[in-house]
Amino acid sequence: MKILGISAFYHDSAACLVEDGEILAAAQEERFTRKKHDSSFPINAIKFCLEYTGTSIEELSAIVFYEKPFIRFERLLETYYAFAPSGLKQFIQSIPVWVNEKLFIKKVIKESLKALENVKKFPPILFSEHHLSHAASAFYPSPFESACILTVDGVGEWTTASIGVGKDNKIKILKEMHFPHSVGLLYTAFTYYLGFKVNSGEYKLMGLAPYGNPFSKRTKEYIRLIKEHMVHIYNDGSIHLNLKFFNYCTGLRMTKDEEWLKLFGVPRREPETEILQEHCDLAYAIQSVTEEIMFKMAEYAKKLTGEDRLCMAGGVALNCVANGKLLKSGLFEDVWIQPAAGDAGGALGAALSAYHIYFNKPREVYWPDKMNGSYLGPEFSNVDIEKTARKFKAKYHYYEDFDKLCSHIASSIADGKVVGWFQGRMEWGPRALGNRSILGDARNTEMQKKLNLKIKYRESFRPFAPSILMEDVQEYFDTDKPSPYMLLIAYVKENLRNSLPDNFYEMSIKEKLYTIRSSLPAITHLDFSARLQTVHKETNPKYHKLLTKFKELTGCSVVVNTSFNVRGEPIVCTPEEAYKCFMRTDMDYLVMGNYLFDKKEQPEWKEEREKWLTEFPLD
Repeated sequence: MKILGISAFYHDSAACLVEDGEILAAAQEERFTRKKHDSSFPINAIKFCLEYTGTSIEELSAIVFYEKPFIRFERLLETYYAFAPSGLKQFIQSIPVWVNEKLFIKKVIKESLKALENVKKFPPILFSEHHLSHAASAFYPSPFESACILTVDGVGEWTTASIGVGKDNKIKILKEMHFPHSVGLLYTAFTYYLGFKVNSGEYKLMGLAPYGNPFSKRTKEYIRLIKEHMVHIYNDGSIHLNLKFFNYCTGLRMTKDEEWLKLFGVPRREPETEILQEHCDLAYAIQSVTEEIMFKMAEYAKKLTGEDRLCMAGGVALNCVANGKLLKSGLFEDVWIQPAAGDAGGALGAALSAYHIYFNKPREVYWPDKMNGSYLGPEFSNVDIEKTARKFKAKYHYYEDFDKLCSHIASSIADGKVVGWFQGRMEWGPRALGNRSILGDARNTEMQKKLNLKIKYRESFRPFAPSILMEDVQEYFDTDKPSPYMLLIAYVKENLRNSLPDNFYEMSIKEKLYTIRSSLPAITHLDFSARLQTVHKETNPKYHKLLTKFKELTGCSVVVNTSFNVRGEPIVCTPEEAYKCFMRTDMDYLVMGNYLFDKKEQPEWKEEREKWLTEFPLD
């Protein structure tokens, strides 16, 4: 039984194909269109899933959309009615889009798929619910027989957060929080106010928070103002927002800026302008409040369900700082988070919910999980790599012995070189997990600056994640838990840390950034945290081999791992995209399969940097 899951039309459109409960293929549309967070119907992702699995549309048992558009449309109508006449212009603009695209999904699906093949008879087209799709994506692939399920995001149809319980092949939703009260929209409002892009810059806000001074009167005052005036937090983690501060119900902006200015005394930061200490303190404040809300939700979920294990999904589940602290608290024996926790993961959840709930098929539990390391996207052959080389007249070295290639690359990384690493199937979700990665030496004091300014072309304050052999994780970090999907933070061990200057919290942002905090400076954030990826031989033997060679050479099995792209660009999918990114940046080497490309040997890249930097809108 093969089932195709689809998410589309809001952000991060995606497709996923499962067979008898096994995940065969999954990808986001952005990887094919090169438009970050692409919300269009995922025709390219669907085509990939069908072709990769050798499936025709008529062979499918069902096609499942990840939410119910008529209920979402009902919410839109009721919201505009409740706030009328405010938002009339936006309402008039949105109606044609809904009628022509978002409302009649069955028609859109059929017409779009007919472009792929001549379909005589379509399989049933089913509809899940938004937060059920999130819940299914979290529970069904997890390694737990039973667990409580927490989903938190901006908004689905009406629901903004839910608590459920999963057991065997069943999921039961027990509690819901409804629009307009939303943890995700609260966090996104601060993302917008601090000058970052909505539905894209939330991870920047999370990265900026540690630059805030947790001990200052200003930061404590910000936290008080948020909790006393903007959001009331109940003991069960549900919230009530004071809508006089927010404009997302009917407006085109997230916030009512004049009200925020009155409350905080800080004007909205314009994108790309200087980041001041008050911006950092405000980021710290909302991150702290969000963590408090998430803890209360998790505590109530455990009380409600009696379960000792927790599964999470929804966009807020990508907040790895809150996740790591929740796991470290010991509230649950274990926590499992869907690596594509945002709307893209809804495609997977839709397919699995249909298989297990609609068709009532049994569920098998695998360890460590059923995600296959999240390597579920396209892969490319030697022929594809050589074709790219011929197109660009690129010079390369082919290694018959992959061990020798890994030894050479390990030595290059140790020498301070930056390496583009392109292997196997593309990752599913927003994190690069060692198949579409840019790698560097975590011990190098200049590596963070080099990667941010000369490779990624992004803000200097943003931290980088470490990859480490799972068997060595306790030597460097205060955890023994696996973190294969970069969804948890851990803290660098005390014996590896440097003492901070007495005046650290009075330093400027740049001075804090370039203070060497540990023997792994490139991955140690201001609070000694790191967004950790543990590398497992079972799921990624090639990446595991490289880290093993690096350890044999240096005695250290930690490298910097950042996504293979530049700012504003989706992670590369194809060999051609990888080569272009390699040549457009200051990377030293590119490895694709067993092929090594040395920058010094490549033909001159004539494209003007200023021109291509405008190709991708800033995120």
